Amino acid sequence: MRGKSGDGGIDGVGVLRVNLVSFQVYFQCKRWKGSVGSKEIRDFRGALQGRADKGLFITTGHFTSQASDEATRDGAIAIDLIDGDRLCELLKENRLGVTTEMIERVSINPEWFGGI
Repeated sequence: MRGKSGDGGIDGVGVLRVNLVSFQVYFQCKRWKGSVGSKEIRDFRGALQGRADKGLFITTGHFTSQASDEATRDGAIAIDLIDGDRLCELLKENRLGVTTEMIERVSINPEWFGGI
């Protein structure tokens, strides 16, 4: 984790290994209720230049369609976007800090039984 002043918007660094290939990945996390726009994606991409093969931008909010377009712009470093809904899905799928359970609730209809 980085997340210090002057870090250029980089919150952390990791290595993604896919079979025999490794990629340097930088990520940024934003705790937002609203939407992340294309400016934030451009700023993040600027921080990645010459440092990373790929970027990952995570928010508790959502991304505008312009942010999505910017993240996949041709000729630029690829940035994967994970919004709040997808983040929750990933936490559940990987059982990271959350548990899920299915609950069956049975309700009795007294009128139906009263007619027997």
